Amino acid sequence: MSRSDHQRNSLQRLGRGIAAAQVSRRGVLAGAGGLALAGFLAACGTSGASKAAGPSAAADLSADSRIVNWANWTLYLDYDDKSKKYPTLERFMKESGITAKYSEDIDSNDTYYGKIQAQLASGKDIGQDIITPSDWMSERLIRQGYVQELNHDNIPNIKNLLPELESVRFDPGRKKSLTWQSGFTGLAWNKEAFPKGLKSVSDLWDPALKGRVTVLDEMRDTMPMLMLDAGIDVSGDWGVDEYSNSLDVLDKNIKNGQIRQVKGNSYKQDFISGDAIAGLVYSGDITQLNFEEGDKWEFVMPEQKGLIWSDNFMVPIGSPHKTNAEKLMDFYYDPAVAAEVAAYVNYVCPVVGAREAMKEINPKLVDNPLIFPTEEFLSLATAEREMTVDEETEFQNMFQQVIGA
Repeated sequence: MSRSDHQRNSLQRLGRGIAAAQVSRRGVLAGAGGLALAGFLAACGTSGASKAAGPSAAADLSADSRIVNWANWTLYLDYDDKSKKYPTLERFMKESGITAKYSEDIDSNDTYYGKIQAQLASGKDIGQDIITPSDWMSERLIRQGYVQELNHDNIPNIKNLLPELESVRFDPGRKKSLTWQSGFTGLAWNKEAFPKGLKSVSDLWDPALKGRVTVLDEMRDTMPMLMLDAGIDVSGDWGVDEYSNSLDVLDKNIKNGQIRQVKGNSYKQDFISGDAIAGLVYSGDITQLNFEEGDKWEFVMPEQKGLIWSDNFMVPIGSPHKTNAEKLMDFYYDPAVAAEVAAYVNYVCPVVGAREAMKEINPKLVDNPLIFPTEEFLSLATAEREMTVDEETEFQNMFQQVIGA
């Protein structure tokens, strides 16, 4: 097989792997956790069949205001420490004439959805024109009618989306979402403080790590990782018994003090301070921490496999700047721009042509499996099976009770 054929096959497998993960992922809307659709709606006194009554002319107001507001996760866009600015975003503003206001507002699916749900339900502007929820939350927002349909004419670079991601289960034809980045959930540790390292989730229960372990507050990250560790195929046939057994492991290690905290993206601060030296983490976070804080941490996929997930561009129902948001999406689907972002965030890039563009930006990253995964690396990742609304409600409530949320 030629090198080009091998790369093409790897690209196709990457697309299939990400597409298979469309029900998984991180917290805020990044992969995992938050109340289930029915449970959360019940808590908010809202029917699952309700639709937001947003302003029908929202998309038409863009021409009157050269602004776009974007809420994202932390460490999820290229940043220059000297200028304290985001280079690609600065370029977008210069080229488009649109003022972009960027905020790192998303720490977990659960907390962010809780902040914006009431406004979305009434069709109001939440103050953001782009949000980047994880796949499972993207599905919820589409189901509830909380996002606007995209005009692909304003996003010509959508042609660069990985072919396998052109139509996903929760959004056929990508009418209301577009992949921002994908990534992996795995293990990390401080190499100096814990030189023996980790190979499996069970290694987190080493007495030497007591009180210095973090796990993610996203049910759809932490619980699949625990079930994988127990030998369960999370993409296959499992139910409440398997889930409960793994939840007992989590409960035990919270109560006995092995786990220091259950957190969203803010776990990074515990790694930096040294309060935590090992835990369940997101792949790109550790690469960025190593770059910014010194090469202190190691990331691995467990021997029993880790998770793959995606986050997505979406325009909230009340946004008055949809056209501007679409122009920003188009900008970030330029392969050269996508490669520049990938060189900083170190997450899986969904843009065809970015790997070739990376050769000019940072040749060392062309073969980085966390950005452009090989078939071998993808074989270490899996995705959780789709849950029914009732299952998600039950499992999320059980999880929340254990973590005390």
